[in-house]
Amino acid sequence: MAEQNLDELYQLVLERKNHPEKGSYTDYLFTKGLDKILKKVGEEATEVIVAAKNDSDPDFILEVADLAYHVEVLMAERGITPTQIKEELASREGRQSRIHDRKDIQNW
Repeated sequence: MAEQNLDELYQLVLERKNHPEKGSYTDYLFTKGLDKILKKVGEEATEVIVAAKNDSDPDFILEVADLAYHVEVLMAERGITPTQIKEELASREGRQSRIHDRKDIQNW
């Protein structure tokens, strides 16, 4: 089985967005639009949480993969690329958050 990374998945999702395959699930999501995609991301996030509370690693992995796919569909719908996400994550590298420096925690 070929290994697929998130960049490759994004490219596949983008390809399906730009060249729809009628009857495919990806086409269905893009056809239904942002509200449907957001609903699926929310559902999948909830399923990840539930799976994380259980002992089954395969179920957890499956749910994280489903969430990753739906987030990538959302990114494509919004025109956000994996490179933009990587750049944001890279900009955080080396920054440390100290509890006493966080205003949201100080008010607890």
